[in-house]
Amino acid sequence: MYLYNSATHKKELFQTHTPGRVEMYTCGPTVYHFAHIGNLRSYIMEDVLEKFLRYEGYEVNRVMNITDVGHLASDADTGEDKMLKGAKRENKSVMDIAKFYTDAFFDDCAALNIKTPEVVQPATGLIDEFIRVVSGLLDKGYAYEAGGNVYFDTSKLDHYYVFNDHDEEDLAVGVREGVEEDANKRGKNDFVLWFTKSKFEDQALKWDSPWGVGYPGWHIECSCISMKFNGEYLDLHCGGVDNAFPHHTNEIAQSEAYLGHPWCRQWFHVHHLNTNSGKMSKSKGEFLTVSLLKDWGYDPLAYRFFCLQSHYRKGLVFSRENLDNAAGAYKKLIRRIAALNPDQGAADPAVVRQYRERFLELVGNDLNTSMGITCLYDVLKAPADDASKLAVLDDFDRVLSLSLLEQAAAERQKLAVVQPAPSGIGLGSRVEGEYLVRHKGEPDPEISALVLQRAHAKQAKNFAEADRIRDELKARGIEITDRPGESVWERI
Repeated sequence: MYLYNSATHKKELFQTHTPGRVEMYTCGPTVYHFAHIGNLRSYIMEDVLEKFLRYEGYEVNRVMNITDVGHLASDADTGEDKMLKGAKRENKSVMDIAKFYTDAFFDDCAALNIKTPEVVQPATGLIDEFIRVVSGLLDKGYAYEAGGNVYFDTSKLDHYYVFNDHDEEDLAVGVREGVEEDANKRGKNDFVLWFTKSKFEDQALKWDSPWGVGYPGWHIECSCISMKFNGEYLDLHCGGVDNAFPHHTNEIAQSEAYLGHPWCRQWFHVHHLNTNSGKMSKSKGEFLTVSLLKDWGYDPLAYRFFCLQSHYRKGLVFSRENLDNAAGAYKKLIRRIAALNPDQGAADPAVVRQYRERFLELVGNDLNTSMGITCLYDVLKAPADDASKLAVLDDFDRVLSLSLLEQAAAERQKLAVVQPAPSGIGLGSRVEGEYLVRHKGEPDPEISALVLQRAHAKQAKNFAEADRIRDELKARGIEITDRPGESVWERI
């Protein structure tokens, strides 16, 4: 697999420290509010990446933090603590807020078919580890105490800006919007490792430390959690592109200073989900959630499909119209799969192997999920039998996680439900409001279901399957009359 590395600014052959095993870390949510669908785009793409690595044959140990303390309103250690902000907003304790929104986050992930990582670690559960590493950085001369806090000293580094070639003057404190000067810092790029009571007397969560009662800074959490559960060598670190600076930059600085060797070889950043007015964010009030999508009548997997149609390193513009288009395409895709016969027999291993190799090649080029979606349609158009097509689609869905076969089975079951009238020409079933099946004489739910399945196959342009069903019905003495928008069957 070739994957773009944000640290080197180029696509590289993916390699790991231990052959066959991936140590993977994902920056998790700050659980002071619901995740919006822009946040969840990153988690969808990281989920696909993990599943593709497993599809390639890797063993993957994926670790995710839950930030329930220490993340201030600005990523540069200024402003109000986000968890305290959430607690004040809802008049609840910080830990109640953390529990509620952690559960809500994983409910959203489940609705989007996002796998839960092997390790999920709340920051509040690892305070002793943070203190141990901060103490080590002080001992090594990479940190200092000032004003009651502990800071990382970026002047000790030969190279601080990893992901961008910044001019230091361009990042001057006070020039960048939303960044206030901290008089305790020796250098403008230094960052907090541990806060004491000098920062927020009313901080809800506090712990004893060698430097006084306080709480950890946001950046130290991810480094410590990864080092504990991934080890000293991290293969793959994921997050949104807005985390690259300063959060991931600071993670690299403190981790490599503490370890004394390179820490993470591959950085994977997902770009923003935008609206017509710009980047989606909670602070701007553009707060679209999975629950809201459900209220609007969308299947959450239609949103996953929407995200997979675009490349993760491109900004994606969200609108109701764009989501409508994706939802319609997803529904049509499911219909086409539902028109395949699941009882046709065994798949052809050569066909499955052929398309698997193609899928590996296409998606393995920098996680090109849009080409993976194209590959789905190529399979449906292929001159292969239905059993082989279904086997290939099921194989691809190990990575794409669109519930293709499950949704298709539900569609077939829905089409098989008939409601015959008591006499005359009976009304059978409707294909998504577009097609009716009627019968003359005695009703037969099985025959009506087959006629409807034939109509569905024709709509999906699966004419071979439609002809097969027609021949089967003819052999059973059933005559079909097709009319605009409906079919009527009778026994002859």
